[in-house]
Amino acid sequence: MIVVEPTVFRDERGFFMETYHQKKFAEAGIPGPFVQTNHARSIKNTLRGLHFQSPNPQGKLVRCLSGEIFDVAVDIRNGSPTLGKWFGLILSGENKLQLYVPPDFAHGYCILSDFAEATYACTDLYAPKQEGGIIWNDPVLAISWPISEPILSPKDTHFPGWTDFCRSHGTR
Repeated sequence: MIVVEPTVFRDERGFFMETYHQKKFAEAGIPGPFVQTNHARSIKNTLRGLHFQSPNPQGKLVRCLSGEIFDVAVDIRNGSPTLGKWFGLILSGENKLQLYVPPDFAHGYCILSDFAEATYACTDLYAPKQEGGIIWNDPVLAISWPISEPILSPKDTHFPGWTDFCRSHGTR
């Protein structure tokens, strides 16, 4: 994961910031190119994820436009020294941080404010037949979600746990 803290120019009118600069981001290890951008608005306690796409994984540059989210990435790369480890960070309209989630990471987030709007640029197009997931509350992953009773989509309630994911993907 790469956390991006953009330079924000503020004055009495508001603020201005670059949310993407190809050369600067490439130098920081964010390769791009980005081919699709998604925008979601959700209510408090919504949890989206943990999602991934295979065989055409998506890298995602995530930011929260308004409100506050807890954004999580889990390493699902076979043979990675950080396989099964997660990273979480609060993204908000106030802190303006962005998180780059590399390809072959599962991704999810939950809403901490009354509502939040998040956007993420993706390095590959969404392919519904390639989408997979891992259950959000898997005890092996032990993600420290800041909510205990999330609002989930029906799809997100039926994902396998980490052990079953590893078994079905030949992950070690």
